[in-house]
Amino acid sequence: MKKISAIIRGEKLDDVRRALERVGFPGLNISEVEGHGKQKGVTQQWRGEQYRVELLPKVRLEIVVADKDVPKILQAIQQEAKTGAVGDGKIFVSPVEQVVRIRTGETGESAL
Repeated sequence: MKKISAIIRGEKLDDVRRALERVGFPGLNISEVEGHGKQKGVTQQWRGEQYRVELLPKVRLEIVVADKDVPKILQAIQQEAKTGAVGDGKIFVSPVEQVVRIRTGETGESAL
């Protein structure tokens, strides 16, 4: 099993959610996060004054899937989250040792 954690632009969230539903994965966790990559934020202007915003708002999606499903999940997220501009985000894939469904006590992939 793998945990896929994707940091994406907030405005792409609905597109990514619909894409995940289309490929059969409607369940996910969503968190609002802030951060920056190599660009270290953006410079903006307000009332004639420039200021620097270093922590940009993003959305983090987390989904745990069977190993065989990772490629189609990655493809769905990449296709829908990509704008081609700096700040599109990143996807991290990590191993998951165990999953337990609290309600039924199921473990492993059957708990997904």
